[in-house]
Amino acid sequence: QVQLVESGGGLVQPGGSLRLSCAASGRFFSLNTMGWYRQAPGKQRELVAAITKGGITNYADSVKGRFTISRDNAKRMIYLEMNSLKPEDSAVYYCNADFTASGSLSRSDSWGQGTQVTVSA
Repeated sequence: QVQLVESGGGLVQPGGSLRLSCAASGRFFSLNTMGWYRQAPGKQRELVAAITKGGITNYADSVKGRFTISRDNAKRMIYLEMNSLKPEDSAVYYCNADFTASGSLSRSDSWGQGTQVTVSA
């Protein structure tokens, strides 16, 4: 199984920046695509950005040019650099990992507990 722990959320003014981190731990054969999702009150959880093991990235249109996802495979971590933040970016941000289990080599995914990002003056 994979355990994911996010950090770096908080309160920031519009136009400001935050950097989220997600650390993966546990026993697994490999970490595959990892990503950040967010969920605002009353809304569905949505993909913000994802990154493959090889570093190929994908972004939601709403964050392109403002957010950057990165990955350190050796440290088992991903990051989300968020710039030019807007009030509509306020949400709980969740880390997700698609992984291959050790032993069975079956594919599964895991979620972190989430970290709150609030963009407000």
